[in-house]
Amino acid sequence: MAVAEQFAGLQMDMLIGAPLTAAADASVQLANSTADFINKVGFDNEGNVRKVAFGYQKLSMNEDGTSNLDDLKVDVPILAIVPIPNLQVDEVNILFDMEVKESVKSESSTDVGSSFSASAGFWAVKARVSGSVSAHNSNTRSTDNSAKYHVDVRATNHGTPEGLARVLDMIAANVAPALVGSTLKDENGGELSTEAKKRAEGLKTLRMQISQLEKRVLAAQEGFDDRIAILKDIAMSQLNVYHGLTEKVKEDGAKEAINKGMAEVDQAWNDFFGRASSLVEIIAESSDGSGGEQGISSIFGLKAIDAQGNVKDYADAKEAEKYNAIYQAQNTAVGARKNLGTTKEELLAKKAEYSAMLSGNTGAAQPQGKSSEDTEKKQS
Repeated sequence: MAVAEQFAGLQMDMLIGAPLTAAADASVQLANSTADFINKVGFDNEGNVRKVAFGYQKLSMNEDGTSNLDDLKVDVPILAIVPIPNLQVDEVNILFDMEVKESVKSESSTDVGSSFSASAGFWAVKARVSGSVSAHNSNTRSTDNSAKYHVDVRATNHGTPEGLARVLDMIAANVAPALVGSTLKDENGGELSTEAKKRAEGLKTLRMQISQLEKRVLAAQEGFDDRIAILKDIAMSQLNVYHGLTEKVKEDGAKEAINKGMAEVDQAWNDFFGRASSLVEIIAESSDGSGGEQGISSIFGLKAIDAQGNVKDYADAKEAEKYNAIYQAQNTAVGARKNLGTTKEELLAKKAEYSAMLSGNTGAAQPQGKSSEDTEKKQS
């Protein structure tokens, strides 16, 4: 058989395609194994993240010379502390070598034998001759075929998938130690006497109350700022209505009058935008909390203008398009400022009480005539 004929029956598509198909199937199985691991290890039956609780203690010093031995706990997602199997097929090498060895050896051998003899005499001399003839012929044929087929697959662990890593980062951003319990100790972490413990517990309670009040003040300040922003937005919409009067007037004389009046109106409203917070604070601190008026406060100093260019106080322009909306926004902002002021007073009273206890002067008067009992009632 010719050498070329040795390759005629090879299915090259199978030799090359089969390992690649197997590698693709293996990649799918590896991906499924990663998904199964994440689902079984990282989440419970209800789809919630499985967590591991770590507990530890922390000693912190107080202003009065005592210390707090806090028992803390932090819950960490399991997927954040265990390696995630994420094998992926990175490389597939297919090596196919076929070696054809053909050796032909031909040898002919023929064996033929014959013999003869002869004798003669001449002049009293005799002679004899004998001999033989042989031939050898042989045929030999040998053939050798060999093939090598090698598939090399390399897979590596790619670690935590990118999408899961981002989810874990979001979870980790909200992971914070939780206070389980706290015990008062002396500055060296030892036990306190009964009297010292009672005083330290009172100071600790006040510190917690002050911390809560500080958070309330921040929330009240944000609420007040939001109300002022709403008030300004509505006021701006009213000012835009006034600016639109010029477009509705056809006579040049009326336009001139409106433009002249709008200069005064703009100045008044722009001044209001710059001082809205302080103006609302003045109204909130008045005796009845309304600035002595049952409408938009004249303290704002706002101006109104009509289609003829006549200017008057906005507090008297009850027919203005945005009057009621501004009035409601004013009242809401005043209420928010009152709440902020009350919360600040409570905080100052509690801080004064804490300072008095810290210095040992427990009979110190509360600021602005407020007692500790009054403050407790307001908090409740």
